[in-house]
Amino acid sequence: MSNTGLIIEERARDIGDFLVGRLLPFRKKRMVGPFIFIDHMGPNTLGPEDYMDVDQHPHIGLSTLTYLIEGELMHEDSIGTYQRIKPGSVNWMVAGKGVVHTERTPKDMRDGNVFTMHGYQIWVALPKKLEHTEPAFHHIDAEVLPRWRENTAEYKLIAGKGYGKTSPVPVHSDLFMIEIKAEDDHKLNIAGKLEGEIAVTVVSGEVEADGERFKDGVMLVSKTDEVCKIKLLRGAHVFLFGGKPFEEDRHIYWNFVATSKERIEEAKQAWKDRKFPEVSGDNTYVPLPG
Repeated sequence: MSNTGLIIEERARDIGDFLVGRLLPFRKKRMVGPFIFIDHMGPNTLGPEDYMDVDQHPHIGLSTLTYLIEGELMHEDSIGTYQRIKPGSVNWMVAGKGVVHTERTPKDMRDGNVFTMHGYQIWVALPKKLEHTEPAFHHIDAEVLPRWRENTAEYKLIAGKGYGKTSPVPVHSDLFMIEIKAEDDHKLNIAGKLEGEIAVTVVSGEVEADGERFKDGVMLVSKTDEVCKIKLLRGAHVFLFGGKPFEEDRHIYWNFVATSKERIEEAKQAWKDRKFPEVSGDNTYVPLPG
């Protein structure tokens, strides 16, 4: 723990054929604002025979946010969505009472070539009153996300509100996710521009806080808006995550998030009994852990 706050390092996790670096949940910090799960995918080299294939799996009580830096994915779900996601765009899936989806390397990229896969898989817990809402899916093109510059740094508001701007991603709570790329040394100016808890995730390059330098694979969670004292060093690429925390605690098991343990148990049994809707034409099925 530094004076800035909690320091979280990525922990390697296996999600089948793909290794990710997990940032949230963390034993000392389960959530940052409404963000309850953040996996950093790659950068990994895929092909000519190894590709990303996440088979049918369920979600409840959350929204998923997929954001790619490199590579492409094909998303399919049980409400009939078939959507390709490219770098810079946003896939926002509202699980609500229950949805099932797959994410795979597109068929036209399985041609023996080698490419890089790099991005973030994120879960945002839904407010209690929306835990049982109908599932929905939204795709937002990169071109419509707010962009601006501060000195020599380029900003992009991926989701939520911040710096007086609003992203078109239809979120359900007070949050923000911002991408920043610094061409030269750049001091973060956050005071009064973001509300709630704040975390800085280093994608590449270095940041400086409390006289220490932190490289890629680290998340700094601020105690207060003193995070504005963080400096991005030349070439740094970071994300800001955060927002207002919920009053209620969240339980998390596998791909399920809920305010009650009973709802988790119901979802576990429903998945065992094959009562969730399925992705049409896909016979794969990820079993319940254990």
